[in-house]
Amino acid sequence: MLDRRLGLTDAVVVGLGAMIGAGVFVAFAPAAARAGSLVWVSLAIAAVVAVCNALSSAQLAAQFPAAGGTYVYGRELLGPLPGFLAGWGFIVGKTASCAAMALTVGLYIWPEHANLVAAAAVLLLTALSVLGVQRTATVATVLVAIVLIVLAIFLVMAWGVPSGGEAESVAAGSGTAGVGAAEAGLAPVPAIDGEAWPARILGVLGGAGFCFFAFAGYARIATLGEEVRDPARTIPKAVMLAISLVIVVYALVLAAVIHVLGVGGVAAGAAPVLEAAERIGGGELAPVVRIAAGIAALGALLGGILGVSRTTLAMARDRHLPAPLAAVHATRRTPYVAEICVGVLVAVIVLLADVRQAIGFSSFAVLVYYLVADTAALRLDRRRRRLPAWVPVLGAIGCVTVAGSLPWESVVGGVVVFVVGGAVYAVTRRGMVQPAARSHQA
Repeated sequence: MLDRRLGLTDAVVVGLGAMIGAGVFVAFAPAAARAGSLVWVSLAIAAVVAVCNALSSAQLAAQFPAAGGTYVYGRELLGPLPGFLAGWGFIVGKTASCAAMALTVGLYIWPEHANLVAAAAVLLLTALSVLGVQRTATVATVLVAIVLIVLAIFLVMAWGVPSGGEAESVAAGSGTAGVGAAEAGLAPVPAIDGEAWPARILGVLGGAGFCFFAFAGYARIATLGEEVRDPARTIPKAVMLAISLVIVVYALVLAAVIHVLGVGGVAAGAAPVLEAAERIGGGELAPVVRIAAGIAALGALLGGILGVSRTTLAMARDRHLPAPLAAVHATRRTPYVAEICVGVLVAVIVLLADVRQAIGFSSFAVLVYYLVADTAALRLDRRRRRLPAWVPVLGAIGCVTVAGSLPWESVVGGVVVFVVGGAVYAVTRRGMVQPAARSHQA
Protein backbone atom coordinates (compact mmCIF):
# COMPACT_ATOMS: atom_id res chain seq x y z
CA MET A 1 0.00 0.00 0.00
CA LEU A 2 1.03 3.59 -0.64
CA ASP A 3 1.00 6.16 2.15
CA ARG A 4 -2.04 8.42 2.55
CA ARG A 5 -0.33 11.79 2.88
CA LEU A 6 -2.41 14.11 0.69
CA GLY A 7 -5.11 16.34 2.13
CA LEU A 8 -7.91 18.22 0.36
CA THR A 9 -5.76 21.21 -0.67
CA ASP A 10 -3.01 18.94 -2.01
CA ALA A 11 -5.47 16.96 -4.13
CA VAL A 12 -7.12 20.11 -5.51
CA VAL A 13 -3.72 21.57 -6.47
CA VAL A 14 -2.70 18.39 -8.30
CA GLY A 15 -5.88 18.59 -10.36
CA LEU A 16 -5.48 22.32 -11.01
CA GLY A 17 -1.90 21.90 -12.17
CA ALA A 18 -2.82 19.09 -14.55
CA MET A 19 -5.75 20.98 -16.09
CA ILE A 20 -4.51 24.55 -16.33
CA GLY A 21 -1.14 23.57 -17.75
CA ALA A 22 -2.66 21.35 -20.42
CA GLY A 23 -5.45 23.68 -21.42
CA VAL A 24 -5.41 27.39 -20.91
CA PHE A 25 -2.38 28.10 -23.12
CA VAL A 26 -3.05 25.65 -25.96
CA ALA A 27 -6.66 24.48 -26.26
CA PHE A 28 -8.52 27.61 -27.36
CA ALA A 29 -6.86 28.01 -30.78
CA PRO A 30 -7.90 24.64 -32.29
CA ALA A 31 -11.30 24.90 -30.59
CA ALA A 32 -11.96 28.33 -32.12
CA ALA A 33 -10.73 27.11 -35.51
CA ARG A 34 -13.35 24.33 -35.42
CA ALA A 35 -16.24 26.22 -33.77
CA GLY A 36 -15.72 29.83 -34.87
CA SER A 37 -17.77 32.35 -32.91
CA LEU A 38 -19.57 29.46 -31.21
CA VAL A 39 -16.43 28.47 -29.33
CA TRP A 40 -18.29 29.49 -26.18
CA VAL A 41 -20.78 26.72 -26.85
CA SER A 42 -17.89 24.27 -27.32
CA LEU A 43 -16.46 25.30 -23.96
CA ALA A 44 -19.88 24.91 -22.30
CA ILE A 45 -20.43 21.44 -23.79
CA ALA A 46 -16.96 20.33 -22.72
CA ALA A 47 -17.59 21.70 -19.22
CA VAL A 48 -20.92 19.85 -18.88
CA VAL A 49 -19.41 16.56 -20.07
CA ALA A 50 -16.41 17.07 -17.80
CA VAL A 51 -18.60 17.79 -14.75
CA CYS A 52 -20.71 14.68 -15.37
CA ASN A 53 -17.57 12.58 -15.75
CA ALA A 54 -16.02 14.21 -12.69
CA LEU A 55 -19.08 13.39 -10.57
CA SER A 56 -18.99 9.78 -11.77
CA SER A 57 -15.25 9.50 -11.15
CA ALA A 58 -15.57 11.06 -7.70
CA GLN A 59 -18.33 8.62 -6.73
CA LEU A 60 -16.26 5.68 -7.94
CA ALA A 61 -13.10 6.90 -6.24
CA ALA A 62 -14.98 7.08 -2.93
CA GLN A 63 -16.04 3.43 -3.36
CA PHE A 64 -12.67 2.18 -4.65
CA PRO A 65 -9.92 4.31 -3.05
CA ALA A 66 -7.01 2.54 -4.75
CA ALA A 67 -4.29 3.63 -7.15
CA GLY A 68 -5.23 3.33 -10.81
CA GLY A 69 -8.43 5.35 -11.23
CA THR A 70 -10.79 4.14 -13.97
CA TYR A 71 -8.66 1.06 -14.61
CA VAL A 72 -9.71 -0.16 -11.15
CA TYR A 73 -13.35 0.95 -11.49
CA GLY A 74 -13.76 -0.76 -14.85
CA ARG A 75 -12.06 -3.92 -13.65
CA GLU A 76 -14.21 -4.21 -10.53
CA LEU A 77 -17.60 -3.26 -12.01
CA LEU A 78 -17.44 -4.09 -15.72
CA GLY A 79 -14.84 -6.83 -15.99
CA PRO A 80 -11.13 -7.21 -16.75
CA LEU A 81 -11.24 -6.20 -20.43
CA PRO A 82 -13.01 -2.81 -20.05
CA GLY A 83 -10.78 -2.00 -17.10
CA PHE A 84 -7.68 -2.97 -19.04
CA LEU A 85 -8.66 -0.89 -22.08
CA ALA A 86 -9.31 2.15 -19.90
CA GLY A 87 -5.92 1.78 -18.23
CA TRP A 88 -4.16 1.07 -21.53
CA GLY A 89 -5.69 4.10 -23.22
CA PHE A 90 -4.77 6.29 -20.27
CA ILE A 91 -1.15 5.14 -20.17
CA VAL A 92 -0.53 5.40 -23.92
CA GLY A 93 -2.46 8.63 -24.43
CA LYS A 94 -1.09 10.39 -21.37
CA THR A 95 2.48 9.27 -22.06
CA ALA A 96 2.23 11.07 -25.40
CA SER A 97 0.61 14.01 -23.62
CA CYS A 98 3.47 14.10 -21.09
CA ALA A 99 5.98 14.21 -23.94
CA ALA A 100 4.08 17.08 -25.55
CA MET A 101 3.95 19.00 -22.27
CA ALA A 102 7.69 18.45 -21.79
CA LEU A 103 8.38 19.80 -25.28
CA THR A 104 6.17 22.79 -24.48
CA VAL A 105 8.40 23.49 -21.48
CA GLY A 106 11.48 23.37 -23.70
CA LEU A 107 9.97 25.53 -26.43
CA TYR A 108 8.96 28.25 -23.98
CA ILE A 109 12.06 28.22 -21.77
CA TRP A 110 14.90 27.62 -24.28
CA PRO A 111 13.59 27.12 -27.83
CA GLU A 112 17.02 26.48 -29.37
CA HIS A 113 17.48 23.39 -27.18
CA ALA A 114 13.85 22.45 -26.59
CA ASN A 115 14.36 18.67 -26.67
CA LEU A 116 17.23 18.71 -24.16
CA VAL A 117 15.33 21.03 -21.81
CA ALA A 118 12.27 18.81 -22.14
CA ALA A 119 14.21 15.65 -21.27
CA ALA A 120 15.89 17.37 -18.32
CA ALA A 121 12.52 18.60 -17.03
CA VAL A 122 11.06 15.10 -17.23
CA LEU A 123 13.97 13.54 -15.33
CA LEU A 124 13.92 16.28 -12.69
CA LEU A 125 10.20 15.92 -12.02
CA THR A 126 10.52 12.13 -12.02
CA ALA A 127 13.16 12.37 -9.30
CA LEU A 128 10.88 14.71 -7.37
CA SER A 129 7.95 12.30 -7.57
CA VAL A 130 10.14 9.41 -6.39
CA LEU A 131 11.10 11.42 -3.28
CA GLY A 132 7.49 11.46 -2.11
CA VAL A 133 4.01 12.56 -3.12
CA GLN A 134 3.88 15.23 -0.39
CA ARG A 135 6.93 17.01 -1.82
CA THR A 136 5.39 16.70 -5.26
CA ALA A 137 2.17 18.33 -4.06
CA THR A 138 4.16 21.19 -2.47
CA VAL A 139 5.96 21.91 -5.74
CA ALA A 140 2.65 21.69 -7.63
CA THR A 141 1.20 24.31 -5.23
CA VAL A 142 4.01 26.74 -6.03
CA LEU A 143 3.68 26.18 -9.80
CA VAL A 144 -0.10 26.66 -9.77
CA ALA A 145 0.16 29.79 -7.64
CA ILE A 146 2.64 31.40 -10.06
CA VAL A 147 0.47 30.60 -13.09
CA LEU A 148 -2.73 31.91 -11.48
CA ILE A 149 -1.03 35.16 -10.44
CA VAL A 150 0.25 35.75 -13.98
CA LEU A 151 -3.16 34.95 -15.47
CA ALA A 152 -4.80 37.39 -13.02
CA ILE A 153 -2.41 40.16 -14.17
CA PHE A 154 -3.10 39.24 -17.79
CA LEU A 155 -6.87 39.45 -17.27
CA VAL A 156 -6.68 42.87 -15.64
CA MET A 157 -4.45 44.28 -18.39
CA ALA A 158 -6.36 42.63 -21.25
CA TRP A 159 -9.56 44.52 -20.50
CA GLY A 160 -7.66 47.80 -20.65
CA VAL A 161 -6.94 47.58 -24.40
CA PRO A 162 -9.33 48.17 -27.35
CA SER A 163 -11.46 45.23 -28.35
CA GLY A 164 -10.09 43.20 -31.23
CA GLY A 165 -13.50 41.55 -31.51
CA GLU A 166 -15.15 44.90 -32.34
CA ALA A 167 -12.69 45.60 -35.15
CA GLU A 168 -13.21 42.08 -36.45
CA SER A 169 -16.98 42.49 -36.44
CA VAL A 170 -16.73 45.72 -38.39
CA ALA A 171 -14.53 44.01 -40.97
CA ALA A 172 -16.95 41.10 -41.25
CA GLY A 173 -19.96 43.41 -41.59
CA SER A 174 -18.36 45.37 -44.40
CA GLY A 175 -18.52 42.34 -46.69
CA THR A 176 -14.70 42.25 -46.98
CA ALA A 177 -13.88 40.28 -43.87
CA GLY A 178 -10.44 39.17 -44.98
CA VAL A 179 -9.29 42.59 -46.19
CA GLY A 180 -10.76 44.51 -43.30
CA ALA A 181 -9.29 42.13 -40.75
CA ALA A 182 -5.91 42.27 -42.39
CA GLU A 183 -5.95 46.07 -42.33
CA ALA A 184 -6.80 45.94 -38.65
CA GLY A 185 -4.00 43.49 -37.98
CA LEU A 186 -6.47 40.73 -37.20
CA ALA A 187 -7.16 37.32 -38.70
CA PRO A 188 -10.40 36.91 -40.67
CA VAL A 189 -13.44 35.39 -39.02
CA PRO A 190 -13.19 31.56 -39.20
CA ALA A 191 -14.83 30.12 -42.31
CA ILE A 192 -17.08 27.92 -40.19
CA ASP A 193 -19.13 31.02 -39.28
CA GLY A 194 -20.33 31.17 -42.88
CA GLU A 195 -21.27 27.50 -43.12
CA ALA A 196 -24.70 25.92 -42.86
CA TRP A 197 -25.91 24.84 -39.44
CA PRO A 198 -25.11 21.11 -39.79
CA ALA A 199 -21.46 21.99 -40.45
CA ARG A 200 -21.44 24.50 -37.61
CA ILE A 201 -22.88 21.96 -35.18
CA LEU A 202 -20.19 19.46 -36.16
CA GLY A 203 -17.61 22.21 -35.72
CA VAL A 204 -18.94 23.04 -32.26
CA LEU A 205 -18.73 19.39 -31.19
CA GLY A 206 -15.22 19.12 -32.61
CA GLY A 207 -14.25 22.27 -30.71
CA ALA A 208 -15.70 20.69 -27.57
CA GLY A 209 -13.31 17.78 -28.06
CA PHE A 210 -10.31 20.13 -27.91
CA CYS A 211 -11.77 21.96 -24.92
CA PHE A 212 -12.45 18.67 -23.14
CA PHE A 213 -8.78 17.75 -23.45
CA ALA A 214 -8.07 20.81 -21.32
CA PHE A 215 -10.39 19.56 -18.54
CA ALA A 216 -9.10 15.99 -18.44
CA GLY A 217 -6.53 16.58 -15.69
CA TYR A 218 -8.97 15.95 -12.85
CA ALA A 219 -8.38 12.24 -13.45
CA ARG A 220 -5.03 12.71 -11.68
CA ILE A 221 -6.90 13.13 -8.41
CA ALA A 222 -8.71 9.82 -8.79
CA THR A 223 -5.52 7.95 -9.75
CA LEU A 224 -4.03 9.08 -6.40
CA GLY A 225 -6.83 7.38 -4.48
CA GLU A 226 -4.38 5.28 -2.47
CA GLU A 227 -2.44 8.35 -1.30
CA VAL A 228 -5.28 10.65 -0.20
CA ARG A 229 -6.39 10.88 3.41
CA ASP A 230 -10.06 9.98 3.98
CA PRO A 231 -10.57 9.35 0.24
CA ALA A 232 -14.34 8.80 0.47
CA ARG A 233 -14.75 12.45 1.51
CA THR A 234 -11.63 14.11 0.13
CA ILE A 235 -11.62 12.91 -3.49
CA PRO A 236 -15.20 13.96 -4.41
CA LYS A 237 -14.64 17.40 -2.86
CA ALA A 238 -11.24 17.81 -4.51
CA VAL A 239 -12.50 16.81 -7.96
CA MET A 240 -15.44 19.21 -7.90
CA LEU A 241 -13.45 22.09 -6.41
CA ALA A 242 -10.68 21.69 -8.99
CA ILE A 243 -12.98 21.47 -12.01
CA SER A 244 -15.18 24.35 -10.79
CA LEU A 245 -12.16 26.63 -10.39
CA VAL A 246 -10.82 25.64 -13.81
CA ILE A 247 -14.15 26.33 -15.54
CA VAL A 248 -14.10 29.86 -14.11
CA VAL A 249 -10.46 30.42 -15.13
CA TYR A 250 -11.02 29.10 -18.67
CA ALA A 251 -14.12 31.25 -19.20
CA LEU A 252 -12.34 34.40 -18.00
CA VAL A 253 -9.23 33.77 -20.11
CA LEU A 254 -11.24 32.89 -23.24
CA ALA A 255 -13.24 36.11 -22.84
CA ALA A 256 -10.01 38.10 -22.49
CA VAL A 257 -8.25 36.63 -25.54
CA ILE A 258 -11.37 37.10 -27.69
CA HIS A 259 -11.59 40.69 -26.45
CA VAL A 260 -7.98 41.35 -27.51
CA LEU A 261 -7.64 39.21 -30.66
CA GLY A 262 -11.16 38.57 -31.85
CA VAL A 263 -12.39 35.06 -32.63
CA GLY A 264 -10.43 34.98 -35.88
CA GLY A 265 -7.22 35.93 -34.11
CA VAL A 266 -7.72 33.19 -31.52
CA ALA A 267 -8.39 30.61 -34.24
CA ALA A 268 -5.44 31.64 -36.40
CA GLY A 269 -2.77 31.56 -33.68
CA ALA A 270 -0.91 28.76 -31.99
CA ALA A 271 -0.69 30.39 -28.54
CA PRO A 272 -3.54 32.90 -28.20
CA VAL A 273 -2.76 33.91 -24.61
CA LEU A 274 0.83 34.76 -25.54
CA GLU A 275 -0.27 36.53 -28.72
CA ALA A 276 -2.81 38.57 -26.76
CA ALA A 277 -0.11 39.46 -24.22
CA GLU A 278 2.08 40.79 -27.05
CA ARG A 279 -0.69 43.30 -27.90
CA ILE A 280 -0.99 44.53 -24.31
CA GLY A 281 1.07 47.46 -23.05
CA GLY A 282 3.65 47.31 -25.80
CA GLY A 283 4.31 43.62 -25.24
CA GLU A 284 5.99 43.96 -21.82
CA LEU A 285 3.74 41.23 -20.41
CA ALA A 286 4.62 38.70 -23.12
CA PRO A 287 7.91 37.43 -21.54
CA VAL A 288 6.10 36.92 -18.23
CA VAL A 289 3.30 34.98 -19.95
CA ARG A 290 5.90 32.92 -21.82
CA ILE A 291 7.54 31.91 -18.52
CA ALA A 292 4.13 31.22 -16.96
CA ALA A 293 3.22 28.96 -19.90
CA GLY A 294 6.43 26.99 -19.37
CA ILE A 295 5.67 26.70 -15.64
CA ALA A 296 2.09 25.62 -16.39
CA ALA A 297 3.41 22.93 -18.72
CA LEU A 298 5.69 21.78 -15.90
CA GLY A 299 2.65 21.45 -13.64
CA ALA A 300 0.78 19.43 -16.26
CA LEU A 301 3.84 17.25 -16.81
CA LEU A 302 4.16 16.61 -13.08
CA GLY A 303 0.50 15.62 -12.84
CA GLY A 304 0.89 13.40 -15.89
CA ILE A 305 3.84 11.52 -14.42
CA LEU A 306 1.87 10.95 -11.20
CA GLY A 307 -1.21 9.70 -13.04
CA VAL A 308 0.53 7.42 -15.53
CA SER A 309 2.81 5.87 -12.92
CA ARG A 310 -0.12 5.07 -10.57
CA THR A 311 -2.13 3.45 -13.35
CA THR A 312 1.00 1.53 -14.37
CA LEU A 313 1.35 0.36 -10.77
CA ALA A 314 -2.24 -0.90 -10.68
CA MET A 315 -1.92 -2.76 -13.99
CA ALA A 316 1.41 -4.29 -12.94
CA ARG A 317 -0.24 -5.60 -9.77
CA ASP A 318 -2.59 -7.54 -12.03
CA ARG A 319 0.32 -8.77 -14.21
CA HIS A 320 -0.91 -6.92 -17.28
CA LEU A 321 2.42 -5.11 -17.17
CA PRO A 322 5.74 -6.48 -15.87
CA ALA A 323 5.46 -7.30 -12.15
CA PRO A 324 8.53 -5.22 -11.07
CA LEU A 325 6.56 -2.08 -12.00
CA ALA A 326 4.37 -2.75 -8.95
CA ALA A 327 7.27 -2.24 -6.52
CA VAL A 328 6.76 0.36 -3.76
CA HIS A 329 9.72 2.08 -2.07
CA ALA A 330 10.21 0.82 1.49
CA THR A 331 10.53 4.28 3.09
CA ARG A 332 9.14 6.78 0.58
CA ARG A 333 6.08 4.59 -0.11
CA THR A 334 6.03 5.64 -3.76
CA PRO A 335 5.80 3.40 -6.87
CA TYR A 336 9.37 4.32 -7.70
CA VAL A 337 10.00 1.70 -10.39
CA ALA A 338 6.89 2.74 -12.32
CA GLU A 339 7.77 6.41 -11.90
CA ILE A 340 11.34 5.93 -13.10
CA CYS A 341 10.27 3.85 -16.10
CA VAL A 342 7.59 6.35 -17.11
CA GLY A 343 10.02 9.24 -16.72
CA VAL A 344 12.78 7.59 -18.72
CA LEU A 345 10.34 6.57 -21.47
CA VAL A 346 8.99 10.13 -21.81
CA ALA A 347 12.54 11.55 -21.80
CA VAL A 348 13.58 9.18 -24.60
CA ILE A 349 10.50 10.10 -26.64
CA VAL A 350 11.18 13.84 -26.44
CA LEU A 351 14.82 13.31 -27.41
CA LEU A 352 14.03 11.16 -30.44
CA ALA A 353 10.76 12.52 -31.82
CA ASP A 354 8.59 15.60 -32.09
CA VAL A 355 5.29 14.28 -30.77
CA ARG A 356 3.32 17.54 -30.75
CA GLN A 357 1.55 16.59 -33.97
CA ALA A 358 1.11 12.93 -32.99
CA ILE A 359 -0.99 13.24 -29.83
CA GLY A 360 -4.40 13.80 -31.39
CA PHE A 361 -5.39 10.33 -30.25
CA SER A 362 -4.87 11.45 -26.64
CA SER A 363 -8.24 13.25 -26.57
CA PHE A 364 -9.92 10.17 -28.08
CA ALA A 365 -8.25 7.86 -25.54
CA VAL A 366 -9.23 10.11 -22.62
CA LEU A 367 -12.85 10.21 -23.76
CA VAL A 368 -12.95 6.40 -23.95
CA TYR A 369 -11.38 6.33 -20.47
CA TYR A 370 -14.23 8.43 -19.09
CA LEU A 371 -16.81 6.47 -21.04
CA VAL A 372 -15.69 3.44 -19.04
CA ALA A 373 -15.96 5.49 -15.83
CA ASP A 374 -19.52 6.61 -16.62
CA THR A 375 -20.55 3.06 -17.49
CA ALA A 376 -18.97 1.76 -14.29
CA ALA A 377 -20.82 4.39 -12.25
CA LEU A 378 -24.12 3.06 -13.59
CA ARG A 379 -23.18 -0.38 -12.23
CA LEU A 380 -22.84 0.85 -8.66
CA ASP A 381 -25.45 -0.43 -6.25
CA ARG A 382 -28.28 2.12 -6.05
CA ARG A 383 -28.01 2.22 -2.29
CA ARG A 384 -24.35 3.29 -2.57
CA ARG A 385 -24.67 5.50 -5.66
CA ARG A 386 -25.50 9.04 -4.60
CA LEU A 387 -25.79 10.28 -8.17
CA PRO A 388 -28.98 10.26 -10.23
CA ALA A 389 -28.57 7.89 -13.18
CA TRP A 390 -28.86 10.70 -15.74
CA VAL A 391 -25.47 12.13 -14.69
CA PRO A 392 -23.31 9.21 -15.89
CA VAL A 393 -25.69 8.66 -18.84
CA LEU A 394 -25.24 12.26 -19.97
CA GLY A 395 -21.50 11.94 -19.43
CA ALA A 396 -21.34 8.77 -21.53
CA ILE A 397 -23.41 10.29 -24.36
CA GLY A 398 -21.17 13.34 -24.29
CA CYS A 399 -18.01 11.21 -24.48
CA VAL A 400 -19.25 9.27 -27.50
CA THR A 401 -20.55 12.38 -29.30
CA VAL A 402 -17.45 14.49 -28.73
CA ALA A 403 -15.05 11.62 -29.53
CA GLY A 404 -16.84 10.97 -32.81
CA SER A 405 -16.57 14.66 -33.74
CA LEU A 406 -12.79 14.80 -33.43
CA PRO A 407 -10.67 14.99 -36.61
CA TRP A 408 -10.62 11.66 -38.39
CA GLU A 409 -6.86 11.31 -37.83
CA SER A 410 -7.44 11.46 -34.06
CA VAL A 411 -10.23 8.88 -34.25
CA VAL A 412 -8.18 6.49 -36.39
CA GLY A 413 -5.14 6.90 -34.14
CA GLY A 414 -7.27 6.23 -31.07
CA VAL A 415 -8.85 3.13 -32.58
CA VAL A 416 -5.37 1.78 -33.42
CA VAL A 417 -4.26 2.35 -29.82
CA PHE A 418 -7.17 0.28 -28.47
CA VAL A 419 -6.76 -2.48 -31.07
CA VAL A 420 -3.14 -2.84 -29.97
CA GLY A 421 -4.36 -2.78 -26.37
CA GLY A 422 -6.77 -5.64 -27.07
CA ALA A 423 -3.89 -7.69 -28.45
CA VAL A 424 -1.78 -6.98 -25.36
CA TYR A 425 -4.70 -8.01 -23.14
CA ALA A 426 -5.06 -11.29 -25.00
CA VAL A 427 -1.37 -12.03 -24.39
CA THR A 428 -1.31 -11.03 -20.72
CA ARG A 429 -4.72 -12.22 -19.47
CA ARG A 430 -3.46 -15.70 -18.52
CA GLY A 431 -0.99 -14.24 -16.05
CA MET A 432 -3.30 -11.70 -14.43
CA VAL A 433 -3.86 -11.84 -10.68
CA GLN A 434 -7.34 -13.05 -9.72
CA PRO A 435 -9.51 -10.85 -7.45
CA ALA A 436 -8.91 -12.85 -4.29
CA ALA A 437 -5.16 -12.89 -4.81
CA ARG A 438 -5.19 -9.21 -5.72
CA SER A 439 -7.06 -8.27 -2.55
CA HIS A 440 -4.64 -10.29 -0.44
CA GLN A 441 -1.68 -8.69 -2.23
CA ALA A 442 -3.00 -5.15 -1.74
